[in-house]
Amino acid sequence: MLHDIMIILVMTLPMLLFSVYPGLKLGDYLEEKYNLQETQKRKVIIITTIIFTLTLSSLLHYIKF
Repeated sequence: MLHDIMIILVMTLPMLLFSVYPGLKLGDYLEEKYNLQETQKRKVIIITTIIFTLTLSSLLHYIKF
C-alpha cells in the first residue's frame, strides 16, 4: 500500500507538465464568467492542477495494459 502511494507521488512530477494547461484554462474561464479576483484565480489553478495530476498518475498506475 505504501509502495503504491510512493509510486503515484513520484509519477505526479512528470504529470505536472500535462496538467498545468487545463488548470490555466479553467482559471481563465472562471475569471471571465464569475469575475474572480487574481488570488481566487490562482487558487483555482493550483487546486485543479493538483487534482488533475493525482488523477492522471493514479489512473496510469492502476490501469494495466
